[in-house]
Amino acid sequence: MTAQAGARTVVVKVGSSSVTGTDGGGIDAAAVEALCAQIAELRSAGHSVVLVTSGAISAGWSALGGGSRPADLATLQAVSAIGQHRLMRVYDDSFARHGLTVGQVLLAPLDFAHRQQYLHARQTLSRLLELSVVPVVNENDATSDDEIRFGDNDRLAALVAHLVAADLLVLLTDTPGLLTADPRKSDEASLIEEVVEVDQRLEAIASGPGSTIGSGGMLSKLAAAKMAAWSGVETVIAESGRPGVLMDSVRGTPRIGTVFRPRPRRLPARKLWIAFAVAAGGTLVVDDGARRALIEREASLLPAGVVSVSGEFEAESAVEITGTDGVVFAKGLVRHGSQHVRAWAGHRTTELPDDAIHEIVHRDDLVVLT
Repeated sequence: MTAQAGARTVVVKVGSSSVTGTDGGGIDAAAVEALCAQIAELRSAGHSVVLVTSGAISAGWSALGGGSRPADLATLQAVSAIGQHRLMRVYDDSFARHGLTVGQVLLAPLDFAHRQQYLHARQTLSRLLELSVVPVVNENDATSDDEIRFGDNDRLAALVAHLVAADLLVLLTDTPGLLTADPRKSDEASLIEEVVEVDQRLEAIASGPGSTIGSGGMLSKLAAAKMAAWSGVETVIAESGRPGVLMDSVRGTPRIGTVFRPRPRRLPARKLWIAFAVAAGGTLVVDDGARRALIEREASLLPAGVVSVSGEFEAESAVEITGTDGVVFAKGLVRHGSQHVRAWAGHRTTELPDDAIHEIVHRDDLVVLT
């Protein structure tokens, strides 16, 4: 496909509820067909599209007879393996009717943490787009446990948007976008049309009691939009059932959904993963001098600046970093476990064992979030 003037690279994420039926969770072929038709329209207009889809676990569980969805990891992984090829078969058939070829790409968050894996994933997706193929990305649920708790593919989609240097991320859901309140409980609920910065107020709206699509839904999408913004990617949260939703999102049609504007500074992929994709195992409280050094000089965190430690964690775990006021301002990967960090807190590097790594968090593994 030859790039046309105004052509954009678009990542589209669709959740399980949008591609599976309500009667047992089987794949909704009509919904998939409607989605593929819209993606075909984008392709005909010259845009490159990557589709990130959920639905493998739902499809697999339906194939086994349905019922109460399992919660244990081993069963979820097995069910994903059963459902993944069924999901892909429906996509393959639907896209083929529009003359498009698809390529399956299974990714895990760790693919974004390690440089070589990141480069391989980027190369694969880039070549698929060059070959005019629609990459269909899903979590690698069958062999990894992190992704099953990853937020319904929303954050994975944001990482993919970073990976392919997308111009736009579209998160499709079952609501018109981010609303000011639950419309089932408030007649004054209205659409938030534009977000410049994701703040605690918006997070409270998304995660509060009676949230429109639950704490695992809109809150996850808000986190993905925040990730994308830090990647320099614009995001739209919009209703999957709205006719022409994808083309309208690309065109910037007013009130298409909630539009999140990108930040001017783009985080590297690994720091994006540290900041938003990996759960924190503990918290380090640092003094004012260390806080200034981390923010203003982009320095590493040394033991002398650590005031206290909470949580139990191993080396290479993620931790949040707060000032003495308790406000989180940074996140990073520690080079020592919690036992050593506690023992060394407040000590100068000359007081550490001779063979010890001096940094608690190296600046290459640290992200300032303010």
